[in-house]
Amino acid sequence: MSQVDKAVTALLDGLFPNTCILCGLRSYRQFPLCADCQADIQPNPDCCHRCAIPLPRISAASAPGICGQCLFSPPPFHRVIAPWLYSEQMAYLIQRWKFEGEIRLTPLLASLWLQRVPERSRVDLLIPIPLHWRRLWQRGFNQSELLCHQLRSARPALASIPVAPRLVYRQRATAAQSGMGAGQRLGNLAGAFTARRSCDNLRVAIVDDVLTTGATAAAMARTLRTAGARHVEVWCLARTPAPGD
Repeated sequence: MSQVDKAVTALLDGLFPNTCILCGLRSYRQFPLCADCQADIQPNPDCCHRCAIPLPRISAASAPGICGQCLFSPPPFHRVIAPWLYSEQMAYLIQRWKFEGEIRLTPLLASLWLQRVPERSRVDLLIPIPLHWRRLWQRGFNQSELLCHQLRSARPALASIPVAPRLVYRQRATAAQSGMGAGQRLGNLAGAFTARRSCDNLRVAIVDDVLTTGATAAAMARTLRTAGARHVEVWCLARTPAPGD
């Protein structure tokens, strides 16, 4: 941050102080999250390179670690980047953002992702998970698309990567997946996505908020690989731990 940016931030903080969305105290930061509350959010450093499920530290020592499920049945995407665990604090932030229309949290969530992901990018397109038009109309925004644009604006290395929100079309409304098991989620998403154009030989990143079973990301990845993508990554804010963890 430049000296001018720091001065402007300090002035704005003096005039309109941010309060922490988790504890309600003044954050003393650019974003509505204080340092103490951020320290309580659980990172996801030791995880499967393929699906980002948390791994025991001894297993993560191999570079990169791959979980047994991905070894036995590799998903259609090549890599998941999920720098945080879907802990109580992260769940609260995402639910306020996604379901309560607090789009002011977009810069904060993008900043949390960028803080833990190295400055490198080898993808050609960012593709947000599309919403069916009815859900988009009800919610008023696509949180994954907001995250794409915020990541690009916050990190210069990503600024030249186009966002393609209409490359993949959600051709039918699917039932809400919360509460569904992995098998139910797969059935719920069968045939849900269609690519509007080819993406021959491209490296693409699917952008979403949370990876749970990976069913949505897998359905998107299959659609993109059928359309010609040679490499598909999934970028999301958080990963749910394995059941029982």
